[in-house]
Amino acid sequence: MSKKINLFANLKSDFASGLVVFLVALPLCLGIAMASGAPLFSGIIAGVIGGIVIGSLSQSHISVSGPAAGLTAIILTAITDFGAFDVFLMSVFIAGLIQLALGFLKAGSISNYFPTNVIEGMLAGIGIIIILKQIPHAFGYDADFEGDQAFIQNDGSNSFSFLFDVVNHIHLGAVVISLISLVVLISWDKVPFLKRLKLVPGALVAVILGVLLNEFFTTTGSSLAIAKEHLVSLPVPKSFDDFKSIIITPNFGAVTNPQVWVVGITIAIVASIETLLCIEASDRMDVQKRYTDTNVELRAQGIGNMISSLLGGLPMTSVVVRSSANNNAGAKSKMSSIIHGVLLLISVLSIPAILNKIPLATLATVLILVGYKLAKPATFMHFWEKGKYQFVPFIATLVFVVATDLLKGVALGIIISIIFVLRGNLKRAYIFKKEEYEDGDIIHIDLAQEVSFLNKAAIKQTLSEIPENSKVIINAHDTEYIAHDVLDLIREFKETRAIDENIKVKLKGFKEAYELENTPDNNNHVSIEHYYDVAKRVLVKNESAKEKF
Repeated sequence: MSKKINLFANLKSDFASGLVVFLVALPLCLGIAMASGAPLFSGIIAGVIGGIVIGSLSQSHISVSGPAAGLTAIILTAITDFGAFDVFLMSVFIAGLIQLALGFLKAGSISNYFPTNVIEGMLAGIGIIIILKQIPHAFGYDADFEGDQAFIQNDGSNSFSFLFDVVNHIHLGAVVISLISLVVLISWDKVPFLKRLKLVPGALVAVILGVLLNEFFTTTGSSLAIAKEHLVSLPVPKSFDDFKSIIITPNFGAVTNPQVWVVGITIAIVASIETLLCIEASDRMDVQKRYTDTNVELRAQGIGNMISSLLGGLPMTSVVVRSSANNNAGAKSKMSSIIHGVLLLISVLSIPAILNKIPLATLATVLILVGYKLAKPATFMHFWEKGKYQFVPFIATLVFVVATDLLKGVALGIIISIIFVLRGNLKRAYIFKKEEYEDGDIIHIDLAQEVSFLNKAAIKQTLSEIPENSKVIINAHDTEYIAHDVLDLIREFKETRAIDENIKVKLKGFKEAYELENTPDNNNHVSIEHYYDVAKRVLVKNESAKEKF
Protein backbone atom coordinates (compact mmCIF):
# COMPACT_ATOMS: atom_id res chain seq x y z
CA MET A 1 0.00 0.00 0.00
CA SER A 2 1.53 3.34 -1.06
CA LYS A 3 2.10 6.01 1.55
CA LYS A 4 -0.17 9.05 1.25
CA ILE A 5 1.80 12.18 0.48
CA ASN A 6 0.94 15.69 1.69
CA LEU A 7 1.91 17.82 -1.31
CA PHE A 8 1.74 21.02 0.74
CA ALA A 9 4.07 19.79 3.50
CA ASN A 10 7.16 21.34 1.88
CA LEU A 11 5.57 24.19 -0.05
CA LYS A 12 8.34 26.69 0.70
CA SER A 13 11.16 24.60 -0.78
CA ASP A 14 8.95 23.16 -3.53
CA PHE A 15 7.84 26.62 -4.68
CA ALA A 16 11.46 27.79 -4.85
CA SER A 17 12.58 24.73 -6.82
CA GLY A 18 9.50 24.95 -9.08
CA LEU A 19 10.47 28.54 -9.85
CA VAL A 20 13.99 27.49 -10.82
CA VAL A 21 12.70 24.68 -13.06
CA PHE A 22 10.28 27.13 -14.67
CA LEU A 23 13.18 29.47 -15.56
CA VAL A 24 15.17 26.54 -16.99
CA ALA A 25 12.23 24.96 -18.82
CA LEU A 26 10.95 28.11 -20.56
CA PRO A 27 13.77 28.51 -23.13
CA LEU A 28 14.08 24.73 -23.50
CA CYS A 29 10.38 24.40 -24.42
CA LEU A 30 10.75 27.14 -27.03
CA GLY A 31 14.07 25.85 -28.39
CA ILE A 32 12.85 22.26 -28.79
CA ALA A 33 9.65 23.43 -30.52
CA MET A 34 11.73 25.55 -32.91
CA ALA A 35 14.13 22.67 -33.67
CA SER A 36 11.16 20.34 -34.24
CA GLY A 37 9.61 22.59 -36.88
CA ALA A 38 6.51 22.95 -34.70
CA PRO A 39 4.65 26.10 -33.54
CA LEU A 40 6.55 27.71 -30.64
CA PHE A 41 3.56 27.52 -28.30
CA SER A 42 3.37 23.74 -28.80
CA GLY A 43 6.52 23.47 -26.68
CA ILE A 44 5.03 25.65 -23.94
CA ILE A 45 1.79 23.63 -23.96
CA ALA A 46 3.78 20.42 -23.53
CA GLY A 47 5.73 22.00 -20.65
CA VAL A 48 2.49 23.04 -18.92
CA ILE A 49 0.90 19.58 -19.34
CA GLY A 50 4.15 17.87 -18.31
CA GLY A 51 4.22 19.88 -15.10
CA ILE A 52 0.57 19.95 -14.07
CA VAL A 53 -0.92 16.72 -15.48
CA ILE A 54 2.05 14.30 -15.43
CA GLY A 55 3.36 15.93 -12.25
CA SER A 56 0.03 15.19 -10.53
CA LEU A 57 -0.31 11.61 -11.82
CA SER A 58 3.32 10.52 -11.44
CA GLN A 59 4.70 8.99 -8.26
CA SER A 60 8.16 10.46 -8.84
CA HIS A 61 8.98 13.35 -6.52
CA ILE A 62 12.00 14.62 -8.43
CA SER A 63 11.47 14.05 -12.15
CA VAL A 64 9.99 16.76 -14.36
CA SER A 65 8.39 16.06 -17.74
CA GLY A 66 8.28 18.20 -20.86
CA PRO A 67 9.25 18.26 -24.54
CA ALA A 68 12.50 16.33 -25.02
CA ALA A 69 15.45 17.00 -27.31
CA GLY A 70 15.67 13.26 -28.04
CA LEU A 71 12.40 13.44 -30.00
CA THR A 72 13.20 16.49 -32.17
CA ALA A 73 14.48 14.52 -35.18
CA ILE A 74 11.42 12.23 -35.14
CA ILE A 75 9.03 15.20 -34.83
CA LEU A 76 10.73 17.27 -37.56
CA THR A 77 10.72 14.36 -40.02
CA ALA A 78 7.09 13.49 -39.26
CA ILE A 79 5.78 17.06 -39.61
CA THR A 80 7.70 17.45 -42.88
CA ASP A 81 6.39 14.16 -44.28
CA PHE A 82 2.78 14.77 -43.19
CA GLY A 83 2.81 18.41 -44.28
CA ALA A 84 0.35 19.23 -41.51
CA PHE A 85 0.85 19.68 -37.78
CA ASP A 86 -2.66 18.41 -36.92
CA VAL A 87 -1.90 15.07 -38.62
CA PHE A 88 1.26 14.76 -36.53
CA LEU A 89 -0.80 15.43 -33.39
CA MET A 90 -2.83 12.31 -34.23
CA SER A 91 0.44 10.32 -33.98
CA VAL A 92 1.10 11.88 -30.56
CA PHE A 93 -2.39 10.85 -29.40
CA ILE A 94 -1.72 7.27 -30.58
CA ALA A 95 1.67 7.30 -28.80
CA GLY A 96 -0.09 8.29 -25.57
CA LEU A 97 -2.58 5.44 -25.94
CA ILE A 98 0.27 2.96 -26.46
CA GLN A 99 2.14 4.25 -23.38
CA LEU A 100 -1.04 3.93 -21.33
CA ALA A 101 -1.37 0.30 -22.47
CA LEU A 102 2.33 -0.37 -21.70
CA GLY A 103 1.77 0.91 -18.18
CA PHE A 104 -1.12 -1.50 -17.60
CA LEU A 105 0.97 -4.32 -19.11
CA LYS A 106 3.68 -3.50 -16.52
CA ALA A 107 6.33 -2.84 -19.18
CA GLY A 108 7.93 -0.29 -16.83
CA SER A 109 9.52 -3.15 -14.90
CA ILE A 110 12.37 -3.33 -17.44
CA SER A 111 13.89 -0.28 -15.71
CA ASN A 112 14.91 -2.59 -12.84
CA TYR A 113 17.54 -4.08 -15.14
CA PHE A 114 19.39 -0.83 -15.89
CA PRO A 115 22.82 -1.08 -14.17
CA THR A 116 23.71 1.70 -11.73
CA ASN A 117 27.04 2.49 -13.41
CA VAL A 118 25.27 2.90 -16.76
CA ILE A 119 22.67 5.28 -15.28
CA GLU A 120 25.44 7.29 -13.60
CA GLY A 121 27.39 7.33 -16.89
CA MET A 122 24.28 8.62 -18.67
CA LEU A 123 23.87 11.40 -16.08
CA ALA A 124 27.52 12.42 -16.31
CA GLY A 125 27.31 12.38 -20.12
CA ILE A 126 24.26 14.63 -20.08
CA GLY A 127 26.08 16.91 -17.64
CA ILE A 128 28.97 17.27 -20.08
CA ILE A 129 26.53 17.88 -22.97
CA ILE A 130 24.83 20.65 -20.98
CA ILE A 131 28.18 22.32 -20.25
CA LEU A 132 29.38 22.06 -23.88
CA LYS A 133 26.08 23.37 -25.27
CA GLN A 134 25.59 26.21 -22.78
CA ILE A 135 29.10 27.73 -22.83
CA PRO A 136 28.40 29.47 -26.19
CA HIS A 137 25.14 30.94 -24.82
CA ALA A 138 27.00 32.17 -21.73
CA PHE A 139 29.39 34.07 -24.02
CA GLY A 140 26.53 35.54 -26.06
CA TYR A 141 26.76 33.22 -29.09
CA ASP A 142 23.27 31.82 -29.68
CA ALA A 143 23.58 30.26 -33.14
CA ASP A 144 22.53 26.84 -31.78
CA PHE A 145 19.02 26.44 -30.39
CA GLU A 146 18.35 26.00 -26.67
CA GLY A 147 17.85 22.35 -25.78
CA ASP A 148 20.03 20.91 -28.54
CA GLN A 149 21.88 17.82 -27.32
CA ALA A 150 23.23 16.48 -30.61
CA PHE A 151 27.02 16.16 -30.92
CA ILE A 152 26.90 16.81 -34.67
CA GLN A 153 25.01 20.04 -35.28
CA ASN A 154 22.90 21.14 -38.23
CA ASP A 155 25.73 23.19 -39.76
CA GLY A 156 28.08 20.19 -39.77
CA SER A 157 30.16 21.33 -36.79
CA ASN A 158 30.30 19.38 -33.54
CA SER A 159 30.04 20.34 -29.90
CA PHE A 160 33.82 20.81 -29.58
CA SER A 161 34.51 22.64 -32.84
CA PHE A 162 31.54 24.91 -32.11
CA LEU A 163 33.33 26.09 -28.95
CA PHE A 164 36.19 27.46 -31.07
CA ASP A 165 33.67 29.57 -33.03
CA VAL A 166 32.69 31.27 -29.78
CA VAL A 167 36.01 33.16 -29.76
CA ASN A 168 34.87 35.17 -32.79
CA HIS A 169 31.40 35.90 -31.39
CA ILE A 170 32.00 36.89 -27.74
CA HIS A 171 29.57 39.52 -26.46
CA LEU A 172 31.06 41.37 -23.48
CA GLY A 173 27.65 42.23 -22.03
CA ALA A 174 26.67 38.56 -21.99
CA VAL A 175 30.01 37.64 -20.38
CA VAL A 176 29.52 40.25 -17.63
CA ILE A 177 25.99 39.02 -16.91
CA SER A 178 27.15 35.37 -16.95
CA LEU A 179 29.96 36.06 -14.46
CA ILE A 180 27.66 37.96 -12.11
CA SER A 181 25.09 35.18 -12.38
CA LEU A 182 27.79 32.62 -11.60
CA VAL A 183 28.86 34.53 -8.48
CA VAL A 184 25.24 34.75 -7.30
CA LEU A 185 24.56 31.04 -7.90
CA ILE A 186 27.76 29.87 -6.16
CA SER A 187 27.10 32.24 -3.23
CA TRP A 188 23.58 30.87 -2.80
CA ASP A 189 25.04 27.38 -2.83
CA LYS A 190 27.91 28.01 -0.38
CA VAL A 191 27.02 30.91 1.98
CA PRO A 192 24.99 29.52 4.95
CA PHE A 193 22.82 32.65 5.33
CA LEU A 194 21.86 32.66 1.64
CA LYS A 195 21.27 28.88 1.59
CA ARG A 196 18.57 29.37 4.23
CA LEU A 197 16.59 31.71 1.95
CA LYS A 198 14.56 28.83 0.52
CA LEU A 199 11.81 31.04 -0.92
CA VAL A 200 14.30 33.14 -2.90
CA PRO A 201 16.40 30.77 -5.05
CA GLY A 202 19.73 31.93 -6.41
CA ALA A 203 18.55 31.32 -9.99
CA LEU A 204 15.72 33.85 -9.57
CA VAL A 205 18.10 36.46 -8.13
CA ALA A 206 20.52 35.82 -11.03
CA VAL A 207 17.70 36.24 -13.58
CA ILE A 208 16.43 39.47 -11.98
CA LEU A 209 19.96 40.90 -11.86
CA GLY A 210 20.53 39.87 -15.48
CA VAL A 211 17.34 41.63 -16.61
CA LEU A 212 18.10 44.80 -14.59
CA LEU A 213 21.72 44.95 -15.79
CA ASN A 214 20.72 44.59 -19.42
CA GLU A 215 18.00 47.23 -19.02
CA PHE A 216 20.65 49.55 -17.55
CA PHE A 217 23.03 48.83 -20.45
CA THR A 218 20.22 49.50 -22.93
CA THR A 219 18.97 52.76 -21.41
CA THR A 220 22.51 54.17 -21.09
CA GLY A 221 23.33 53.24 -24.68
CA SER A 222 26.21 51.03 -23.57
CA SER A 223 27.93 48.69 -26.01
CA LEU A 224 27.35 45.98 -23.39
CA ALA A 225 23.61 45.99 -24.11
CA ILE A 226 22.36 42.57 -25.22
CA ALA A 227 20.26 42.59 -28.38
CA LYS A 228 16.80 41.04 -28.71
CA GLU A 229 18.10 37.91 -30.49
CA HIS A 230 20.09 36.99 -27.37
CA LEU A 231 17.07 37.18 -25.05
CA VAL A 232 14.21 34.77 -24.39
CA SER A 233 11.85 34.95 -27.37
CA LEU A 234 8.31 34.05 -26.39
CA PRO A 235 5.46 34.81 -28.83
CA VAL A 236 3.19 37.60 -27.47
CA PRO A 237 -0.51 37.13 -28.32
CA LYS A 238 -2.11 40.52 -28.96
CA SER A 239 -5.78 39.50 -29.07
CA PHE A 240 -8.23 36.77 -28.08
CA ASP A 241 -8.07 35.40 -31.62
CA ASP A 242 -4.30 35.01 -31.22
CA PHE A 243 -4.92 32.90 -28.10
CA LYS A 244 -7.53 30.79 -29.91
CA SER A 245 -5.14 30.09 -32.78
CA ILE A 246 -2.64 28.59 -30.33
CA ILE A 247 -4.89 25.56 -29.71
CA ILE A 248 -4.58 23.04 -32.57
CA THR A 249 -6.47 19.76 -32.30
CA PRO A 250 -5.47 16.40 -33.85
CA ASN A 251 -6.85 15.42 -37.24
CA PHE A 252 -8.71 12.28 -36.19
CA GLY A 253 -9.47 11.53 -39.83
CA ALA A 254 -5.80 10.60 -40.21
CA VAL A 255 -6.24 7.59 -37.92
CA THR A 256 -6.51 5.32 -40.99
CA ASN A 257 -3.11 6.49 -42.29
CA PRO A 258 -0.57 3.66 -41.61
CA GLN A 259 2.32 6.17 -41.46
CA VAL A 260 0.55 7.99 -38.61
CA TRP A 261 0.58 4.72 -36.65
CA VAL A 262 4.26 4.08 -37.47
CA VAL A 263 5.21 7.50 -36.11
CA GLY A 264 2.96 7.00 -33.06
CA ILE A 265 4.57 3.64 -32.23
CA THR A 266 8.07 5.12 -32.73
CA ILE A 267 7.34 8.05 -30.40
CA ALA A 268 5.81 5.69 -27.80
CA ILE A 269 8.87 3.41 -27.74
CA VAL A 270 11.52 6.17 -27.70
CA ALA A 271 9.63 8.35 -25.22
CA SER A 272 8.97 5.39 -22.89
CA ILE A 273 12.61 4.26 -22.83
CA GLU A 274 13.86 7.82 -22.24
CA THR A 275 11.31 8.25 -19.46
CA LEU A 276 12.30 5.01 -17.73
CA LEU A 277 15.97 5.98 -17.91
CA CYS A 278 15.22 9.40 -16.46
CA ILE A 279 13.07 7.94 -13.68
CA GLU A 280 15.92 5.59 -12.67
CA ALA A 281 18.30 8.56 -12.72
CA SER A 282 15.88 10.74 -10.72
CA ASP A 283 15.45 8.05 -8.07
CA ARG A 284 19.23 7.88 -7.72
CA MET A 285 19.43 11.67 -7.31
CA ASP A 286 16.67 11.76 -4.69
CA VAL A 287 18.31 12.35 -1.30
CA GLN A 288 15.36 10.64 0.41
CA LYS A 289 15.90 7.54 -1.80
CA ARG A 290 12.23 7.11 -2.70
CA TYR A 291 11.42 4.69 -5.50
CA THR A 292 8.99 5.35 -8.33
CA ASP A 293 6.51 2.82 -9.70
CA THR A 294 7.57 2.93 -13.35
CA ASN A 295 4.32 1.34 -14.53
CA VAL A 296 2.38 4.23 -12.97
CA GLU A 297 4.85 6.59 -14.65
CA LEU A 298 4.18 5.10 -18.10
CA ARG A 299 0.44 5.51 -17.54
CA ALA A 300 0.96 9.13 -16.44
CA GLN A 301 3.11 9.82 -19.52
CA GLY A 302 0.47 8.24 -21.76
CA ILE A 303 -2.34 10.38 -20.35
CA GLY A 304 -0.11 13.46 -20.51
CA ASN A 305 0.76 12.90 -24.18
CA MET A 306 -2.89 12.32 -25.10
CA ILE A 307 -3.96 15.60 -23.43
CA SER A 308 -0.97 17.46 -24.92
CA SER A 309 -1.94 16.31 -28.42
CA LEU A 310 -5.57 17.43 -27.88
CA LEU A 311 -4.34 20.95 -27.04
CA GLY A 312 -1.71 21.20 -29.78
CA GLY A 313 1.34 20.30 -27.67
CA LEU A 314 4.48 18.30 -28.46
CA PRO A 315 5.08 14.75 -27.16
CA MET A 316 6.84 14.56 -23.80
CA THR A 317 9.18 12.45 -21.72
CA SER A 318 10.61 12.75 -18.27
CA VAL A 319 13.66 14.98 -18.85
CA VAL A 320 17.01 14.70 -17.05
CA VAL A 321 17.95 18.40 -17.44
CA ARG A 322 14.75 19.64 -15.78
CA SER A 323 14.81 16.84 -13.18
CA SER A 324 18.39 17.51 -12.14
CA ALA A 325 17.72 21.26 -11.94
CA ASN A 326 14.71 20.42 -9.76
CA ASN A 327 16.78 18.22 -7.47
CA ASN A 328 19.63 20.75 -7.21
CA ALA A 329 17.13 23.47 -6.30
CA GLY A 330 16.01 21.43 -3.28
CA ALA A 331 12.69 19.92 -4.41
CA LYS A 332 11.05 17.77 -1.75
CA SER A 333 7.96 16.49 -3.58
CA LYS A 334 6.23 16.42 -6.96
CA MET A 335 4.50 19.69 -6.02
CA SER A 336 7.62 21.37 -7.42
CA SER A 337 6.90 19.96 -10.89
CA ILE A 338 3.25 21.01 -10.65
CA ILE A 339 4.26 24.55 -9.61
CA HIS A 340 6.65 24.84 -12.55
CA GLY A 341 3.77 23.92 -14.90
CA VAL A 342 1.43 26.46 -13.29
CA LEU A 343 4.09 29.18 -13.53
CA LEU A 344 4.62 28.38 -17.22
CA LEU A 345 0.89 28.69 -17.85
CA ILE A 346 0.42 31.95 -15.90
CA SER A 347 3.53 33.66 -17.23
CA VAL A 348 3.03 32.96 -20.94
CA LEU A 349 -0.56 34.22 -20.68
CA SER A 350 0.09 37.29 -18.54
CA ILE A 351 3.70 38.50 -18.69
CA PRO A 352 5.33 37.28 -21.92
CA ALA A 353 6.80 40.74 -22.56
CA ILE A 354 8.66 40.68 -19.23
CA LEU A 355 9.94 37.12 -19.83
CA ASN A 356 11.32 38.28 -23.17
CA LYS A 357 13.77 40.52 -21.30
CA ILE A 358 15.63 37.55 -19.73
CA PRO A 359 19.16 37.15 -21.19
CA LEU A 360 19.91 33.64 -22.44
CA ALA A 361 23.38 34.08 -20.88
CA THR A 362 21.87 34.02 -17.37
CA LEU A 363 19.88 30.85 -18.03
CA ALA A 364 22.98 29.27 -19.60
CA THR A 365 24.92 29.89 -16.38
CA VAL A 366 22.17 28.19 -14.34
CA LEU A 367 22.36 25.14 -16.65
CA ILE A 368 26.17 25.02 -16.61
CA LEU A 369 26.09 24.58 -12.83
CA VAL A 370 23.44 21.88 -13.23
CA GLY A 371 25.75 20.14 -15.73
CA TYR A 372 28.72 20.37 -13.38
CA LYS A 373 26.78 18.74 -10.55
CA LEU A 374 25.84 15.86 -12.87
CA ALA A 375 29.44 15.34 -14.02
CA LYS A 376 31.40 16.10 -10.84
CA PRO A 377 35.01 14.78 -10.73
CA ALA A 378 34.06 12.91 -7.53
CA THR A 379 31.71 10.70 -9.59
CA PHE A 380 34.56 9.70 -11.91
CA MET A 381 36.83 8.89 -8.95
CA HIS A 382 34.09 6.85 -7.28
CA PHE A 383 33.78 4.47 -10.24
CA TRP A 384 37.53 4.43 -10.87
CA GLU A 385 38.09 3.18 -7.32
CA LYS A 386 35.45 0.47 -7.81
CA GLY A 387 37.58 -1.18 -10.51
CA LYS A 388 37.38 -1.75 -14.24
CA TYR A 389 34.16 -3.75 -14.16
CA GLN A 390 32.35 -0.67 -12.84
CA PHE A 391 34.43 2.06 -14.48
CA VAL A 392 34.52 0.81 -18.09
CA PRO A 393 30.69 0.63 -18.56
CA PHE A 394 30.40 4.01 -16.79
CA ILE A 395 32.93 5.81 -19.00
CA ALA A 396 31.76 4.05 -22.20
CA THR A 397 28.17 5.14 -21.54
CA LEU A 398 29.34 8.69 -20.86
CA VAL A 399 31.41 8.95 -24.06
CA PHE A 400 28.72 7.49 -26.30
CA VAL A 401 25.94 9.59 -24.76
CA VAL A 402 28.01 12.68 -25.60
CA ALA A 403 29.13 11.48 -29.04
CA THR A 404 25.84 9.90 -30.24
CA ASP A 405 22.69 10.17 -28.16
CA LEU A 406 21.18 9.00 -24.89
CA LEU A 407 19.65 5.74 -26.13
CA LYS A 408 22.72 4.56 -28.06
CA GLY A 409 25.03 5.44 -25.19
CA VAL A 410 22.93 3.57 -22.64
CA ALA A 411 22.54 0.58 -24.98
CA LEU A 412 26.32 0.32 -25.35
CA GLY A 413 26.83 0.64 -21.60
CA ILE A 414 24.33 -2.16 -20.92
CA ILE A 415 25.98 -4.41 -23.55
CA ILE A 416 29.42 -3.87 -21.96
CA SER A 417 27.96 -4.53 -18.49
CA ILE A 418 26.41 -7.79 -19.73
CA ILE A 419 29.74 -8.87 -21.25
CA PHE A 420 31.50 -8.18 -17.94
CA VAL A 421 28.81 -10.11 -16.03
CA LEU A 422 29.23 -13.07 -18.37
CA ARG A 423 33.01 -12.97 -17.98
CA GLY A 424 32.68 -12.80 -14.23
CA ASN A 425 30.18 -15.65 -14.31
CA LEU A 426 32.58 -17.77 -16.34
CA LYS A 427 35.31 -17.20 -13.79
CA ARG A 428 33.10 -17.94 -10.81
CA ALA A 429 31.68 -21.19 -12.15
CA TYR A 430 34.15 -23.22 -10.10
CA ILE A 431 37.21 -23.05 -7.87
CA PHE A 432 40.29 -24.84 -9.14
CA LYS A 433 43.09 -25.86 -6.77
CA LYS A 434 45.91 -28.36 -6.74
CA GLU A 435 47.38 -30.11 -3.67
CA GLU A 436 50.63 -32.04 -3.57
CA TYR A 437 50.96 -35.44 -1.87
CA GLU A 438 53.64 -38.08 -1.82
CA ASP A 439 51.87 -40.17 -4.40
CA GLY A 440 51.18 -37.27 -6.78
CA ASP A 441 48.93 -34.25 -7.22
CA ILE A 442 45.24 -34.18 -6.40
CA ILE A 443 43.28 -31.60 -8.40
CA HIS A 444 40.14 -30.16 -6.75
CA ILE A 445 37.34 -28.62 -8.82
CA ASP A 446 34.62 -27.18 -6.56
CA LEU A 447 31.57 -26.21 -8.59
CA ALA A 448 29.65 -23.01 -7.78
CA GLN A 449 26.01 -22.73 -6.72
CA GLU A 450 24.84 -22.38 -10.32
CA VAL A 451 26.71 -23.68 -13.36
CA SER A 452 25.04 -22.67 -16.64
CA PHE A 453 25.75 -23.48 -20.28
CA LEU A 454 27.75 -20.23 -20.35
CA ASN A 455 30.35 -21.94 -18.16
CA LYS A 456 30.74 -24.90 -20.50
CA ALA A 457 33.70 -23.44 -22.42
CA ALA A 458 35.71 -22.61 -19.28
CA ILE A 459 35.12 -26.03 -17.66
CA LYS A 460 35.89 -27.80 -20.92
CA GLN A 461 39.19 -25.94 -21.14
CA THR A 462 40.09 -26.83 -17.54
CA LEU A 463 39.31 -30.54 -17.99
CA SER A 464 41.31 -30.68 -21.23
CA GLU A 465 44.41 -29.36 -19.44
CA ILE A 466 44.38 -31.98 -16.66
CA PRO A 467 47.55 -34.09 -17.14
CA GLU A 468 47.71 -37.88 -17.44
CA ASN A 469 47.97 -40.05 -14.31
CA SER A 470 46.32 -37.34 -12.18
CA LYS A 471 43.77 -37.59 -9.38
CA VAL A 472 40.74 -35.30 -9.77
CA ILE A 473 38.00 -34.54 -7.23
CA ILE A 474 34.96 -32.75 -8.69
CA ASN A 475 32.84 -31.44 -5.81
CA ALA A 476 29.18 -30.49 -6.37
CA HIS A 477 28.12 -30.23 -2.71
CA ASP A 478 27.17 -26.51 -3.02
CA THR A 479 25.44 -26.61 -6.38
CA GLU A 480 21.73 -25.98 -6.86
CA TYR A 481 21.79 -26.22 -10.63
CA ILE A 482 24.14 -27.66 -13.26
CA ALA A 483 23.31 -27.32 -16.95
CA HIS A 484 22.92 -30.57 -18.94
CA ASP A 485 25.75 -29.47 -21.26
CA VAL A 486 28.16 -29.31 -18.31
CA LEU A 487 26.93 -32.63 -16.86
CA ASP A 488 27.53 -34.32 -20.24
CA LEU A 489 31.00 -32.81 -20.31
CA ILE A 490 31.87 -34.22 -16.87
CA ARG A 491 30.34 -37.60 -17.74
CA GLU A 492 32.34 -37.85 -20.97
CA PHE A 493 35.52 -36.83 -19.17
CA LYS A 494 35.05 -39.48 -16.49
CA GLU A 495 33.92 -42.32 -18.75
CA THR A 496 36.24 -41.77 -21.71
CA ARG A 497 39.26 -39.53 -21.40
CA ALA A 498 39.96 -40.34 -17.73
CA ILE A 499 40.10 -44.06 -18.54
CA ASP A 500 42.30 -43.54 -21.61
CA GLU A 501 44.81 -41.32 -19.74
CA ASN A 502 44.76 -43.08 -16.36
CA ILE A 503 43.11 -40.13 -14.57
CA LYS A 504 41.40 -41.13 -11.33
CA VAL A 505 38.17 -39.12 -11.04
CA LYS A 506 36.13 -38.82 -7.88
CA LEU A 507 32.69 -37.19 -7.96
CA LYS A 508 31.30 -35.75 -4.71
CA GLY A 509 27.96 -34.21 -3.83
CA PHE A 510 26.20 -34.78 -7.16
CA LYS A 511 22.42 -35.03 -6.73
CA GLU A 512 20.44 -37.96 -8.07
CA ALA A 513 18.77 -35.66 -10.60
CA TYR A 514 22.16 -35.05 -12.21
CA GLU A 515 22.35 -38.77 -13.12
CA LEU A 516 26.03 -38.88 -12.20
CA GLU A 517 27.03 -41.45 -9.59
CA ASN A 518 29.18 -40.19 -6.73
CA THR A 519 32.42 -42.10 -6.16
CA PRO A 520 32.48 -44.22 -2.96
CA ASP A 521 35.28 -43.59 -0.44
CA ASN A 522 37.59 -46.52 -1.18
CA ASN A 523 40.84 -44.60 -1.14
CA ASN A 524 42.43 -44.17 2.28
CA HIS A 525 43.55 -40.62 1.62
CA VAL A 526 40.15 -39.68 0.31
CA SER A 527 38.49 -41.15 3.43
CA ILE A 528 40.59 -38.89 5.63
CA GLU A 529 39.54 -35.92 3.55
CA HIS A 530 35.92 -37.02 3.79
CA TYR A 531 36.12 -37.17 7.58
CA TYR A 532 37.79 -33.77 7.60
CA ASP A 533 34.89 -32.33 5.58
CA VAL A 534 32.34 -33.90 7.94
CA ALA A 535 34.18 -32.59 11.00
CA LYS A 536 34.35 -29.13 9.45
CA ARG A 537 30.61 -29.07 8.78
CA VAL A 538 29.85 -30.21 12.34
CA LEU A 539 32.16 -27.51 13.73
CA VAL A 540 30.46 -24.80 11.68
CA LYS A 541 27.06 -26.06 12.76
CA ASN A 542 28.09 -26.03 16.43
CA GLU A 543 29.50 -22.52 16.16
CA SER A 544 26.26 -21.36 14.52
CA ALA A 545 24.25 -22.96 17.32
CA LYS A 546 26.38 -21.16 19.92
CA GLU A 547 25.78 -17.81 18.23
CA LYS A 548 22.02 -18.38 18.20
CA PHE A 549 22.10 -19.41 21.88
